[in-house]
Amino acid sequence: MGHVINLANLFIGLNVILGNQISVVMKKWNLLLLACCVLMASCYSQNSQKKQTVMDTTKKSNNPVYSTTDTAKVVMKEEEWKKILSPEVYEIARQKGTERPWSSKFEDYKEVGTYYCAACGNALFKSDTKFESGCGWPSFYEPISKAAIIYTPDNTHGMQRTEVQCGRCKAHLGHVFDDGPKPTGLRYCINGVVLDFEKAKAAEKKYEEKKR
Repeated sequence: MGHVINLANLFIGLNVILGNQISVVMKKWNLLLLACCVLMASCYSQNSQKKQTVMDTTKKSNNPVYSTTDTAKVVMKEEEWKKILSPEVYEIARQKGTERPWSSKFEDYKEVGTYYCAACGNALFKSDTKFESGCGWPSFYEPISKAAIIYTPDNTHGMQRTEVQCGRCKAHLGHVFDDGPKPTGLRYCINGVVLDFEKAKAAEKKYEEKKR
């Protein structure tokens, strides 16, 4: 009888020990699960913020002067430009910056259409005047019209160059050189950051409407 009681007590003791261990394990699992949920929520929040930031830099609704059909000159204070342009476009267009070579998606872009000023929407170049120059920046041998581009002497950095600006808003686009292909012999070396592109059919319709 004593052996039976001892076995019963041993069984009860094991249950208590195992119960405590299971309780500890369950608590650890619950804490681990809670930590995973917090981490996932944090990652989702960061990704949502990043996606929203990317969308904001491409919206044209924030830019009241942007138009692919309006030819009126745009004159604004730098403070106003800074509010409506993305930091990347502002740096090139208004601060006369230069993007890294081979960093633009337009450098080897093959689509047929029209290139516009990313700051104001002014038509600048047609895709059939684009060529592979090997310089690392989108290159064209002729603008879409004489009024599309403004030419300004640039003697910075110990060089004598000709700066090209948007004919509508005077955004800095790049420079023009006399080592291009026929028929003009010119190479318009343009920062891709300040270019927008529209495929042929839609672009041609807007350009014709603009000419009327």
